[in-house]
Amino acid sequence: MLEWFGALLIILLVAAVIWPASKYLGLPSQSTTTGVQGLGQLRREWREKVAEKCIPNRGGDGGAAGQGVDGSPGESPAVALICKPSALANYLLKHCVTFCKLRPWPWWNWRASPLLQSLLGICWPHDCSVHFVRDHLQMSDDGIVALDWAVAASASVHKRRRTSSNSTSPILIIIPNSFGKITRNVVKLCEVALTHGYLPVIFNRRGHNGTPLSTLKLQQFGDPADLREAVRYIRYRQPAGRLYAVSESTGSGLLLSYLGECGSSSYVTAAACLSPVFRCQSWFEGGGGGGGGGGFTAWPLHWALLLYQKTWLSRYRTVLGDTVQTDALFSSATLRTMEELLFCHHPHPHPSPPSLDPGSSSSSSEATTTTNTSSSTGAWESYWERNDPLRDIDEVAIPVLCVCSQDDPVRGEPESSLPLELFESNPHFFLLLTSQGGHCGFYSAPGGGAGGESSAASVSSSWSHEALLDFLRATSDFFAAEERAKQQAARRRGLSGSGKALRHRTVSTCRKVPACSHNIHAIYSWQRSYTR
Repeated sequence: MLEWFGALLIILLVAAVIWPASKYLGLPSQSTTTGVQGLGQLRREWREKVAEKCIPNRGGDGGAAGQGVDGSPGESPAVALICKPSALANYLLKHCVTFCKLRPWPWWNWRASPLLQSLLGICWPHDCSVHFVRDHLQMSDDGIVALDWAVAASASVHKRRRTSSNSTSPILIIIPNSFGKITRNVVKLCEVALTHGYLPVIFNRRGHNGTPLSTLKLQQFGDPADLREAVRYIRYRQPAGRLYAVSESTGSGLLLSYLGECGSSSYVTAAACLSPVFRCQSWFEGGGGGGGGGGFTAWPLHWALLLYQKTWLSRYRTVLGDTVQTDALFSSATLRTMEELLFCHHPHPHPSPPSLDPGSSSSSSEATTTTNTSSSTGAWESYWERNDPLRDIDEVAIPVLCVCSQDDPVRGEPESSLPLELFESNPHFFLLLTSQGGHCGFYSAPGGGAGGESSAASVSSSWSHEALLDFLRATSDFFAAEERAKQQAARRRGLSGSGKALRHRTVSTCRKVPACSHNIHAIYSWQRSYTR
């Protein structure tokens, strides 16, 4: 394992050195060899559009003057808030002071490399004083997911469990990437959330992060069934605290699918996505090469993700042999092939009966190959019709903040991988777009961050964590202010009528909690969920 980690680190460091050279020394890339003029015009138009949404500098040292949104010297700030104009958007611009605190690194600094920032946030070992208390939760089909509750090192585990059900602290549900890797970024987010008074809990899918695999069913990319049951369980165990949700990287596909399917019954007050991948099908199809995979700079990360997924699936090689072609699975060379073999292919296809005419063997073989290819393509398309995170995006009924970077080496080129039209037309979605940050990096230079911390603190903490927590706080304050205004308006209307009308109107303004679709007390008993 140590040899593998060393080889992976060397490959990523080599790619990180080549990336700045290809960008700043003018070396040709795949995107510049075909359609240079058309692509350049598209990028200029896209950057001009983004520049109009930049957050103005509020004075002081927190702004990012001198750095344009395209990375070139200028007067534009390094952060743009892209959203549909609304009262909530104006409130966020006024009260989320962290949004304008990001200070990008100069281009010659090694921390400006998006690949190195991504490596620091995803692969670098985490060293923070956070402990996790695990709850195993059994699903309705006997599958098992795990909930890891983050607690400070000084807190008592037993005291934490005794007081959890009566706590009024807000709960922060954290969904890691779809490969189950608990990254430094996730652990640091738990640490920061604890200091802000949240109760962070990490949702682990079936088989991920040491979770037992009790069924042959693995969770598909955008299937929110398990997350739905877990959220209802958390709501049942923590009835007094508000629920918030944060996702990382490809885990955002699961969160967006859940919010779209549940709509106003999601139990979540507000949500945030760190470096989400929106065009998931294109991302899988272009992994390791061009297209949605991000080009040359993405292939080491895609290779590392493929190797990591094979490593944790190897634990279940024997049991998965009944439903999956394991030989093809562990010899696959792309993420798409592995996803296809796991969820789109039949395990043991029945061979067609032999033809009685020897001369027709060749044509029969060609027809069989064509049929298999067509069937595979149809199954792949059908899979993403069910799992595309944006399939029910219009049904999302809560504010969602997406923190993205223009130089993200995993997501791909921003012009093709960021759906700006979604944020400009849907009032529930807000895009916080930065000029630097890589994938789940967002490390601010000295003088930036939430409070102008020192260089060492700036490197160890991520600006995006403070920004999303600021967004969750401001959103809750906005809703509370709107609720108070409605109640005051109801009281004023009631004073002009009779006392009976006043009592009726006062009761009618109470917010009702959405009812569950089934008896939650019967499902979530301690006979169904057990703790390790």
